[in-house]
Parts: sequence; C-alpha cells; structure tokens
Amino acid sequence: MNCYVYRSNKKQGMYLYLVEKDNFDDVPESLMKLLGELVFSFEFDLSKDRKLVKAESEEVLRILKENGYFLQMPPAKSELFGNNESLN
Repeated sequence: MNCYVYRSNKKQGMYLYLVEKDNFDDVPESLMKLLGELVFSFEFDLSKDRKLVKAESEEVLRILKENGYFLQMPPAKSELFGNNESLN
C-alpha cells in the first residue's frame, strides 16, 4: 500500500499518514485544526513486513484501512530523555 506522510507545522513530532495523497476527507475537522498546516514529507510503500521507527507496520496498516488515516504522535518525554533520567 502506498502511504503518504505529512508533518504538522503546529504540533512538532506529529505526522499524519494517508492512503491517498492530499486526500484529507477521512480526517476529522477537529484533528485538522489541531494539526494546523500540514506539509507533505514523503511517500513510501507500506507492507506488514516493513520496519517502522515509531509504530508497528501491521497496526498502521490496520488503522489506515479502518480510518483512512493514521496519526503518529511525538515521542513521550521519557522516550526523549531515557526512562531512568530525571526530567527536572
């Protein structure tokens, strides 16, 4: 499945995956407002065997088929700094 990835200019680290380039019809209006301007980042072929950095490919495929989009959230602070380090 071709997958089109857009990054949010308003919410750093948030990426929206679509099955059709520039087709935001399935994305709720409230989410579009939250994300602000979306900038096309890249396209890739997504299969269940494809390794993804932030998510499991099978989960992304399932959600794309169910919802028409997948939202990749930014990493949690604990992921950025390591689970054992103090965030103070």
